[in-house]
This record gives sequence, structure tokens and C-alpha cells, in this order.
Amino acid sequence: MKLTQEEQDILNGKEGETKAKIMQTVVEFGDLFGASELVPVTNCGHLVTSFGIGLLKPVYRIMDEIIGAGLKTPYPFTVDPRPIDYENVKCNILDKLIFSKIMYSKQKHYEEQLAKIGLKNKNAFTCTCYLNEVGNTPKYGDVLSWAESSAVVYANSVLGARCNRNSGMLDIFGALIGKVPKFGLLTDEGRKANWVIEIKTSHLPEAQILGSAIGMKVMEDVPYVVGLDKFLGEELTDDVVSYLKDFGAATASNGAVGLYHIENLTPEAKKFGKKIINKNYKTYVIDDAELERVYQSYPVMWKDKNAKPTLCFIGCPHLSLSQLHSWTNKIEENLKASGKKKVCVRTVMTSAPDVKEKFMQSEDYKKLKKFGVNLSSICPLMYTNNPIAGSKPIITNSNKLRTYSKARYYKDDDIVKIICGVER
Repeated sequence: MKLTQEEQDILNGKEGETKAKIMQTVVEFGDLFGASELVPVTNCGHLVTSFGIGLLKPVYRIMDEIIGAGLKTPYPFTVDPRPIDYENVKCNILDKLIFSKIMYSKQKHYEEQLAKIGLKNKNAFTCTCYLNEVGNTPKYGDVLSWAESSAVVYANSVLGARCNRNSGMLDIFGALIGKVPKFGLLTDEGRKANWVIEIKTSHLPEAQILGSAIGMKVMEDVPYVVGLDKFLGEELTDDVVSYLKDFGAATASNGAVGLYHIENLTPEAKKFGKKIINKNYKTYVIDDAELERVYQSYPVMWKDKNAKPTLCFIGCPHLSLSQLHSWTNKIEENLKASGKKKVCVRTVMTSAPDVKEKFMQSEDYKKLKKFGVNLSSICPLMYTNNPIAGSKPIITNSNKLRTYSKARYYKDDDIVKIICGVER
């Protein structure tokens, strides 16, 4: 890899041993993937590691070394959601013991470390850092050092920023030195599509199932989706970007997609059209039958497959403001249909702290509380990693949560009927 004199000086230790080690790690990472050079990071950082697991002792040692060297990120950064929220996600004594004393015993210590190296503020914990309310929104062409898969695919696809699917710690290293290796999705060639996905459904596909189908088919490749604009239109409205947020998260968790293009809708597809499709592309046709096949393929991981759900998580990744309002309306309509005043399954909706605070100023928040629904900024995935939670019949509308836990996936219309007690 070709380094500038400044980069070589850092590698040689002119700005301290710690910064030299960080540079060495980033360079070796780039060499591994055939990077030609390092390029400047041009926007705020976002860290995937938000949880103070006791087993991550090497991470805490590295953080202490960074702090001891006086290093901070040039931009304030955000970080993935906290793993616990005892106020809004009720836990029994045993749950709390496992969370606070065993699983996340270093949470307070780790958050103190994050604050010392550039954490944005107390509200900076969310997987949807790119939402306007949060304020860590990259611009078209920005180069990022992120690792959170759902945020990376959103930034690349919906915003037109450039970021590879990095791993934890590499995201903070890139932010600290302000450089990342140029390869993959940071290059023009790496952003070209090698799959054409033809949508031939009778109605707008469920975002989570469509993303899942595409992710499992293309894996880490870049898909170019044709026909979805027929349902979504050609403008990135609040509802459309919310749909793409969930769609992208499913492509990234059920596969390893870091970038997708939607014809006539996402920025690079609108700018370049079919010119961003490689010549030897493959084709995948998705119709109603294919979506149903994918949906029916999801395993039920519950010990008792006929058990009644005891907990429902809606929002992984975190819900947008428009989704919070939409879900409130759905719940209100279905409670009227069932003749009930409150949900009959303990339900937690999750959203970024800044989004949550704005929503709490609305009448819909009062309605949601009246319906018995709790609003949290927790990471549902981190919660369900509790071994006790793993034995509980939890339902979700998130394909990401389904993939990484034992939670059972349901479509949006089905899940709202379940929690509201509507006969299906």
C-alpha cells in the first residue's frame, strides 16, 4: 500500500507509540484486502461495540491505552444501543443479576471510556445514527469508518456515502487516525452491481422478507433492484427511507450486503442508471410465491412451538419517527377491532433516544402509553442474548433479531393482530 509521508511518519512513531500501532493495524487490514492507499474519513464516526461485556478485557485495555495517549476522535461519534433498560424493559431479579453482574458488568466503565475519546453525548446510543433527529447523517460521497451492518448498508445505499463492512475496533481506529483503506465499497468499481433483482410481486413486499430473500441469494454482492420503485415511487420520503432502513438491515444480516441500488430511487441508481451494473450480472426474480417460500423457511427456535408469546420487540434497527406514529395508529385500529383497551402481549418498541424524546412530545406517545406499550432505546438483540431470555417465547417483526436470536418472526400485519388480540 502506498502511504503519504504523513501516514508513514505516524507508522514510524512520530506521533506516539499508540497511534503508530493503530496505523499499523489499519494498514495491515488494508493490505489484506489489496487496498491501494488510505483515504481521509470525512464524517462522524459510529461504533458498533456498545456493550460492556466482561469478556472483552482486551478492548478495555486498548481503550485505556488510547485514553492514556491523549487520543480523541476529530468528530464526536455515536455508538450502537445500550444492552439494558430496566425502566422500560422489565426484568426480574435473576435477569438483572445476569445482566449487571455477569453479561454487562463493565457497562458503566466502558461508557466512561467512550466519553473520554469523543462520544457525542448521553443520547448517542442507537443503531440508526443517520436519522435526522440524531444528527450523525453522512452526505453523498462522504467516506466513513463504521462497522454496524445496518448503518453501513443504509449510509452506502440510501445516502450515497462510502463505507466498507468493517469490524468492531477497526471503526474506532479509522476514526482516531482519520484514514481508512481504499478498497471494496470505497471504489467506483466495488460499487457496481453484479446482481439484477426483478420484483414481480402483486403488492409492496414486506421489507424484512424482501431484504432477507435478497441477502440470502446475493450474500456480499451488490444488487440492483428493478421494479420496487413501482410501489415506493421515486422520492426518498420519510416512509420510503424507513422501508429501506428495514430492508437493508435484512440484506445485511441474512446475507452480507453492504450496498444496494434501487432503480429510479437511490442516489447512485438515479445518477448512473443501469451503467452501474456489471456486464456479467446474475438475475434473481422475486414474485409472491418466492417471498412466501422464504417466509416459510424461517425456523421456529422455541422449545414449545405452540407457546403463547410473552414479549414482543418492534424496532431492530431502531424505529424512525414516522414508524412510531404509524405503529401507534396500527395498534389503535387493531385494539378497536379486538374490543380491548391494552395490548395482551408485553410489547416494547425501540427507537433512538433523540427520536424517542421528540415522539414523547406528541399525542401519539400518550396513546401508546395508554395502550400499555413501552418505548425504549435498548438493543433488543443484546437483551435476547441473555440465556434466560433465550428460553422465552419472544416475537418480533425484525429479521435481524430473528437471525441472531431465538425470537420468532412475524409480518407487521400479523404481529399487530397478535399483540392486540385480534382473531386471525
